[in-house]
Amino acid sequence: GIRCEDRVLHGELEEEIFMKQPEGFEVAGKENHVCRLKRSLYGLKQSPRQWYKRFDSFMTSHDFTRSSYDSCVYLKKLKNGSLLYVDDVDP
Repeated sequence: GIRCEDRVLHGELEEEIFMKQPEGFEVAGKENHVCRLKRSLYGLKQSPRQWYKRFDSFMTSHDFTRSSYDSCVYLKKLKNGSLLYVDDVDP
């Protein structure tokens, strides 16, 4: 499984985002070059939304439906009449 602290690192980006080279990782002679991100990064304002989109896609691909009352609650009715729900994702 994915630890929740790492969840923001697994979201795909929908746009090109560039950043300065991280301190201590600058390439000698190319200090003015920038890095293009391939995935979300801690502190990136898009990261939580991108992770939620990935989580939502996973849940719906496993036959859960989003509650019409709360988009963070997922429901799945089983053939035996049982109802599963997911309302929080904790580490």
